[in-house]
Amino acid sequence: MAVCARLCGVGQSRRCRRRQRQQRGDPDSNPGLELDDDDDEEENEGVMDERIVIKRQDASKASGKAVVSTAPVTSASSTSAILNGLSNRNPEHKGSPRLLDLPPELLVEIFSSLPGTALPNLSLVCKKFRQIINTDTIWRRRCIEEFGMCEDLRKLEVEGLPSRELYVKLLYPYRHILGLWQPDIGPYGGLLNVVVDGLFIIGWMYLPPHDPRVNDPMRRRPLFRIHMWESSKATVECMYGYKGPHKGDIQTVKKDEFSTKCNQTDHHRMPGGRQEEFRTWLEEEWGRTLEDIFHEHMQELILMKFIYTCQYDNCLTYHRIYLPPHHPGDVMKPGLFKGTYGSHGLEIVMLSFHVNRAKGTKLTGDPNVPAGQLTLDIDLSRTIQLPDIDKQRSIDELSRLVMEVHEQVQREQQLAQREDADIGNENSRAPLASANIPLMNGSQDVEEDDHVENEMEQPLHEEAAAHHQESQPFVLPGGVMARNEVYPRTYRMCFYGTGLIAGHGFTSPERTPGIFILFDDDCFGFIWLELKSFSLYSRVKDSLQYAEAPSAEAFEEMLKNMQSWTS
Repeated sequence: MAVCARLCGVGQSRRCRRRQRQQRGDPDSNPGLELDDDDDEEENEGVMDERIVIKRQDASKASGKAVVSTAPVTSASSTSAILNGLSNRNPEHKGSPRLLDLPPELLVEIFSSLPGTALPNLSLVCKKFRQIINTDTIWRRRCIEEFGMCEDLRKLEVEGLPSRELYVKLLYPYRHILGLWQPDIGPYGGLLNVVVDGLFIIGWMYLPPHDPRVNDPMRRRPLFRIHMWESSKATVECMYGYKGPHKGDIQTVKKDEFSTKCNQTDHHRMPGGRQEEFRTWLEEEWGRTLEDIFHEHMQELILMKFIYTCQYDNCLTYHRIYLPPHHPGDVMKPGLFKGTYGSHGLEIVMLSFHVNRAKGTKLTGDPNVPAGQLTLDIDLSRTIQLPDIDKQRSIDELSRLVMEVHEQVQREQQLAQREDADIGNENSRAPLASANIPLMNGSQDVEEDDHVENEMEQPLHEEAAAHHQESQPFVLPGGVMARNEVYPRTYRMCFYGTGLIAGHGFTSPERTPGIFILFDDDCFGFIWLELKSFSLYSRVKDSLQYAEAPSAEAFEEMLKNMQSWTS
């Protein structure tokens, strides 16, 4: 109330809802994203939970009293700065400018620069502010700057739907589901991108191209959409099935997790029953008919996936994922890649870099190695120089090079384990002796150890990359199976690494040695020595929105959680 009077310079507002609710003793007096017109008070969605306390000293310092008022916090610190700056204006001084003295068009420009979550606070100040904030120009700009909507807003306004309604009832309430997600479909996983698409919020499921065309663009299919075409509130529709959009529901389970539910699963059924549904699914998923697949084991895998995935009927739970961050010393840009996995077809892998290691994490998986598992673990500190083109054709020569590095890694790991065991035994035998070590010496030892560790953590592959940027000839060894007969014939660098293999149902998982081959910025390969198999990976070049990690720590935490989602 006091803030209202001071901002406006016209005394206490008679229609100040904050004061009215406090007088009524209304416990739910926290205004969220709500705006009222001149005569009607309109309750809108999206309640803000945070508050800010603004303290003001009375004009007479002799009283020694402080007036305190509460208001919902806005998402920008600039809003608080503006309010504090305005509140320092003393309306009793005639030469002091007041916010109400500014022309309406200038106030519209000022309010348009504030985040949408800050505007309801200003609407509580006075009647003039409330009238100006109802201007659709302000909300149109908020929709454009915060959610990327452009020309589509004009279409909505012609249809009689103001931009304010669109922001308050659609964009703001569902802002938490925008971004990149992985569905919980057992071992198969997936990739979902929820974006503002035209006049809708749409969840696009991204699918790899048909096997084995790894260089083809990704396919996508809408799973759900949210809009405001038919009513004054947001409508959720399921897009799964063959009969068009139908009723659905979305629930936010917890932070970074939400679920979808179809309320009319009969729309997913086809007149010809499961057989017709399977034939249609097979053509969409694999681009072929069952008669075209001669391998019996592959037929079993395809039928198993159809039965498993169809039982969900688009009632799924999604977990938020992020794109990997890029570091200056990376040998290539991280990101998402499509890779060949034998009879399982193409799968999506996330390649990320961690100092001297590169990790390939599955976003889509199979019954042997499910989604969320670390399919590739590359040691960037151990480069491998391939021989000339004639010797590359020999699998024995390639195996010899890789196994030399593999055995060295095993010896180093065993030595490190013995040293750790010896240190543990010494500490258990003489706990008192270690306590008598002078503090200064201990501090120096720790500092020296930290210095050594920091030196070891420096990207060792940067020096190797400087000497191996020129392309060199490459050919697959004889006897190595490849889904793609067409593959790059030159490479930049090779590194030692391990790949994860397992039996059906992820039984007896183990890491097997192999070689990581960097062809160019958008393509790499991996030779699985034990399987005598070659996987080719090509970059996903689609623009995935709202997918950047807020911090490196958030991305690392996500990688740790991914395995538990599909375990």
